[in-house]
Amino acid sequence: MRIASLLPSATEIVCALGLENDLVAVTHECDYPESIRGKPVLTRSLLSGTRSGADVDRHIRELVHQGSSIYSLDAPLLEALRPDLILTQELCDVCAVSYPIVERAARRLGSSPQLVSLEPETLDDVFENIRVVGALAGRSDTAERLCDSLRRRVTTVEQRVAGRPRRKVVCLEWIDPPFNCGHWTPELVTIAGGDERLGVARQPAHLIDWQQVIDAEPEVVVVMACGFSLDRSLREVETAGGRFEALRAQTWVVDGNAFFSRPGPRLVDSVEIMAGILHPGAVEAPHPSAARRLESVR
Repeated sequence: MRIASLLPSATEIVCALGLENDLVAVTHECDYPESIRGKPVLTRSLLSGTRSGADVDRHIRELVHQGSSIYSLDAPLLEALRPDLILTQELCDVCAVSYPIVERAARRLGSSPQLVSLEPETLDDVFENIRVVGALAGRSDTAERLCDSLRRRVTTVEQRVAGRPRRKVVCLEWIDPPFNCGHWTPELVTIAGGDERLGVARQPAHLIDWQQVIDAEPEVVVVMACGFSLDRSLREVETAGGRFEALRAQTWVVDGNAFFSRPGPRLVDSVEIMAGILHPGAVEAPHPSAARRLESVR
């Protein structure tokens, strides 16, 4: 089977199922596992990678207002690669090439590939996506074993934090301006032994203000800027340091791009990272490459 992935999370699912050799194309954001680097790239961002968080937000709003896409798709390359299966999504036009663009490109292909949209909103949805991809590629048994392994890790976290006081948490998917968390993240916080104060499960993240964060009285604030690496998120936090000082909460910055933003197998890593932040006595503290506590804030 020839698989084209238009999502980093889908790429990770495909590779976790042992189908890397079947993967004929990826996106410009696909960077895990390392071995997929060098695969043909079907997309590019129309945003500059050096923009600040505020500039990114402003540019995205302008493009959305104009009805323009944030990403471009190399339709001629897609046609040349002749995929049998295209993995995409309809959940968020800010996160990946919009579904209508992919659908139009797929209709033009003489090979008539199967177009599958992966739209998880919960951890169980992610496991179901793994099963769907496994079934389509003839790897159902592998998919079940992978899901069982991931579920056991989640259960281990649940057992280790059971009975501990739930810490009040605010997760921020953007800083300037601030956005709460949504979709699967509130569930991850709950599993990890926390009480997410502003995010709503199964709903998109939305714009909030700093007073709402203050009023939530969090014990822990976790910055998980969507699509930003740990280092880039740390730079963003530095420019807004006064905001976090005012919160008087323990503040952590995590690698949102690698973990929390991607609804694939590594979302279970996110559960473990969050549990390590909230309950370090019960779960191993996260590696500094994945999460960093801002000691200067609290």
